[in-house]
Order: sequence, then C-alpha cells, then structure tokens
Amino acid sequence: MKALLSSRPVLWFLFLFNAVVAAAAPFVVDGTQGVMTAVGMGVVSLGAGVELVRGRRKRPAVV
Repeated sequence: MKALLSSRPVLWFLFLFNAVVAAAAPFVVDGTQGVMTAVGMGVVSLGAGVELVRGRRKRPAVV
C-alpha cells in the first residue's frame, strides 16, 4: 500500500484533488464545517506537494 500511495500519479492526484476541494469547501459547505474541511484537505494537499518536491530531488540524473 505504501508503494502505491507514494507513486507519482497518486501524489499528483492527491495534490490537485485536495487543493481544489480545499478551495471550494468554504463556498459549498456553510460555517465551521466548511472551514475545517478546507484546512484538512489543504494539509493533505500540502503533504502530497512536499512529497512530490522531495521525490524530484531524490531522482538520479539521467545521462
């Protein structure tokens, strides 16, 4: 399961999907629940984004 969740396509999906939901949640869901949904989804999106950036640095250069 860890190999699947750390694959680049899954990380891109998590990053983009959660970023869109985080941006839309306060407008779709009213009150505190919308804000907390946006915060939670934003944290997941940031985590996936950080892992994408870290994964880019770890790859060896192709010659």
